[in-house]
Amino acid sequence: NVTCSRSPEEIGKVDVVIVAWKTTSNHLYEEMITPMMKEDSVVLTLQNGLGNIEALSEIFGAHRVLGALCFVCINRLAPGDIRHTGGGPIAMGEATPGVTDRLVELAGIFENAKVGCQVAENLGEAQWRKLVWNIPFNGLCITEGGIDTEVLLRRPDGDSKVRALMAEVILAANALGYQIEDEYAEVQMKRTYPMGPYRPSSMIDFVEGREVEVEAIWGEPLRRARQAGASVPLIQELYDQICSLNKGL
Repeated sequence: NVTCSRSPEEIGKVDVVIVAWKTTSNHLYEEMITPMMKEDSVVLTLQNGLGNIEALSEIFGAHRVLGALCFVCINRLAPGDIRHTGGGPIAMGEATPGVTDRLVELAGIFENAKVGCQVAENLGEAQWRKLVWNIPFNGLCITEGGIDTEVLLRRPDGDSKVRALMAEVILAANALGYQIEDEYAEVQMKRTYPMGPYRPSSMIDFVEGREVEVEAIWGEPLRRARQAGASVPLIQELYDQICSLNKGL
């Protein structure tokens, strides 16, 4: 049985607040989290993309914020109905680079609950590593007509489009000081082909008429890449296309 509550006030004060909603609801951070915070509480965000750590830090202070990236294949089919098709670890880190006792302790709690969890000394690098997959696959599966990863990769230019975008993401990450090796793109491709007809969550949101996490996954990474002087025309084009397609959602 799962213990559920209808409001943060009903939950009350806790040690750790875990944020797992879509970034499209981030305007609710302060309203929903504050009632559960006590003096030594921390916030752990399991959200996609960039900007979440900074937004939470502005409200609660960076010293109270941790982030985690979930390298898993999960689709929400309906409220309370989840399809989990591929397992992978969580990479968890502090808002400020470094490994702390509380980070190790919290990762251990996840591990003891049989949720694979790795400590990330540099959360920013972990975020960009996930973007190497998320930017091309979530994006192209939308702009190519609401298709799954298998259909995308079967198209004559599908593989090459994905790899070109991955190369730009890695270039941007390196320009920002994160050392992601070029070979990491191949690791992600080899991981994706066996997944079969996987439907990325952003594509599902798009085809079902829900708001898509445009800014967190494409907009903010694009802005940071450009500020770092990286040339990322393909990411720019993808972002523009997604923005155009999502008008009115």
